[in-house]
Amino acid sequence: MINTEQDAATALRHPFYTDADGVIRLPGPDKHPNYARFAASGTGVVPVVRQVNGEPQPALLICRYADVREVLRRQDLFSRAAAAHADHVDVSGTMLALDDPEHGQVRGTIKDAFTKSAIGGLSATVQATAETHLAGLRGRSGAGDLVQDFAIPFTLDVVCDLLGLPAADRAQFRAWGDSFLGSGDLSREEANRSAAEMGGYLWGQLEARRGCPATDLLTRIANGTADQPMDVQIKLPISLVVGGWETTASAITTMVYLLQTRPYGEHPTGWEYLVAHPEKVDSAVTEMERLFSTSNGDEMPRRVMQDVELPSGAKLREGDIVIPSHDAANRDPEVFADPERMDFDRDPNPHLSFGYGPHYCIGAPLGALEVRTALALLLKELPGLRLAVGADEVRWKDGHTILGPAALPVTW
Repeated sequence: MINTEQDAATALRHPFYTDADGVIRLPGPDKHPNYARFAASGTGVVPVVRQVNGEPQPALLICRYADVREVLRRQDLFSRAAAAHADHVDVSGTMLALDDPEHGQVRGTIKDAFTKSAIGGLSATVQATAETHLAGLRGRSGAGDLVQDFAIPFTLDVVCDLLGLPAADRAQFRAWGDSFLGSGDLSREEANRSAAEMGGYLWGQLEARRGCPATDLLTRIANGTADQPMDVQIKLPISLVVGGWETTASAITTMVYLLQTRPYGEHPTGWEYLVAHPEKVDSAVTEMERLFSTSNGDEMPRRVMQDVELPSGAKLREGDIVIPSHDAANRDPEVFADPERMDFDRDPNPHLSFGYGPHYCIGAPLGALEVRTALALLLKELPGLRLAVGADEVRWKDGHTILGPAALPVTW
């Protein structure tokens, strides 16, 4: 058995790029070398400590692929609800904080809207939205910020259109969301205030839609969750709005940065390779998802509900807090040959960046459609796109749970 209390003195600070104030400060998109090291060594169960409400919280980071899948799929043995106290991001009242059967009940309200077939029906709409915002970017006379001028408004419009939120309110949602996703104790008060303001607004929207025909997702939520606590009703659309645009916008801009700054094969950059091989966009996105997930803090913690042995042979005790790491699992050499090499032909590529099991990211099909649509469009319409600043001059978001550039100046 691994003793988290005994190992607390030597435990690594987590997330790995967290400073002494508890703020995530990233040097760029590359994942910490600890991930590959831990995924390839022993059981891959590593004592860590993170700051939660100003107090150190010991935990065990789970790094081997088979172990991570086991933790993610077994809600009976690894409880999200029982680990709320160990989470440095407050997700109480959301699907992320629930176990079955409550999790399944809430998820069931919206799951039909996010199936592959349902999302496939949005393909033309997403394409048209991307083209509209690309036209806005191109109207900036050959230079712009890919974050502010394309990725954010594109992804925000997609998810807000799906929900049926008024266009006039979307800028305010972005301001609320930026604060809501902040990490570290320094931003907790502001995050709580933003969440309360967003929640009050959404409660008014839900109340106004009770009993109306379900022509949009927010109306479906209003009618389908009326028997749920107010907190659950409000935070379901919050999680969809915030997660639905921020993670996808960050994925788009991070991938453009990577393609612009990394060689691929015989090509000076991955961007030039995909301009020449547009049929590889889908597999290239999948590989970049594996190596450069948008999460800065791994999966959310779970509490071990009874003594258990993981597939690696590591033994956990009832009451242990575990943090499954998809970034480490995605580098497990038993699953991914030469795992640190970016290979657009990797097949199969069963990465865990969107989770696994009951908590698999419900918005993954929509996000996948948006990212692939955006990249394919940019490669086709702006093949000469390039960074307007040096790679080391790009600023990355500080204090954020989502990996991505704060701004990405480009020219073409």
